[in-house]
Amino acid sequence: MHGLIGVMRIYAKNAAILLAVGALLQLAPAHAPGQAEAQRAAPLHIMQDAPKRTRITGIDRVRLYVTDVDKSRDFYSKLIGVRDGGSICSDTPHPCFSVGNQYQTLELQTAPAAGTKNWLARIVFTTDDVSQMRSYLVAHGVTASKISKDSYNKHSYAAHFEVRDPEGNPISFIQRFAIAFDDFRPHVPILHAGFVVKNSATENKFYLDLLGFRLYWYGGFKDDGVDWYEIQVPDGSDWIDYMLNIPANADHKELGVQNHFSLGVKDIHAAADQLRKNGFQKFDGPEIGRDGKWGLDAYDLDGTRVEVMEFTPAKTPCCHAYTAPHPTP
Repeated sequence: MHGLIGVMRIYAKNAAILLAVGALLQLAPAHAPGQAEAQRAAPLHIMQDAPKRTRITGIDRVRLYVTDVDKSRDFYSKLIGVRDGGSICSDTPHPCFSVGNQYQTLELQTAPAAGTKNWLARIVFTTDDVSQMRSYLVAHGVTASKISKDSYNKHSYAAHFEVRDPEGNPISFIQRFAIAFDDFRPHVPILHAGFVVKNSATENKFYLDLLGFRLYWYGGFKDDGVDWYEIQVPDGSDWIDYMLNIPANADHKELGVQNHFSLGVKDIHAAADQLRKNGFQKFDGPEIGRDGKWGLDAYDLDGTRVEVMEFTPAKTPCCHAYTAPHPTP
């Protein structure tokens, strides 16, 4: 009888341990939607050896499609703070302008003959370890190009690779080494780039869950709507802007409004005055947008919107409060 009681006590103890372990597994948070089961099933040594995501610190460059490179070069050379990129542009065969602090550039590429809807040709993000970033993405099933290296001069170079997000938008990651001193001059920085998104949940699994982007702000034309969803890079203040609720049959003009990029200025009214001095006779604004920031919109020769905006809001935004730090000049 005592032996039977002892056995029962052992069974009860083991059952309690199993119940406790099961409860802990249920309480353990999943790091990303859809990954919880894979993480619990993966052997411990595989999880420990998986590459870690490296920092993503901002937007390095934006590449635009244009139909006439020479005329577009003239347009952008007259835009606020935009100048020939110098040595920092020696890694690209395309016309290139310096627009941001230290390294940011705007690039022009002749558009394909037909079939191009998004004239925002590529967004390039900066990272501090391009090789590890590529390993991290490949380990998570993302197809990535090989790493390419481009030299500016004998003392500096850049390494980069290309991928596409779930909706096919081309993006790249770049690491720069020893940028020449003549490129460290203040300009008007690129604050964000925006593009049409059909399925925000799918895009969020890539940008938020995998790459670590964070919510900055969202809002809509109506207070209870969501037409713009802004997410910042995880280790900086630059952001990308989902342009939502765009009809599938949107024409070139509408897509030019939606697929855009933005430059930052301290004073939008001074920026508007400078644009007029530079020969811009027509642009929209200045006005305060739904995000609470002063801004204006100009359009290049192919109808791509160039947004110019102040760094911080002048009033409370509609719809949702900002949830991450604002960029600074």
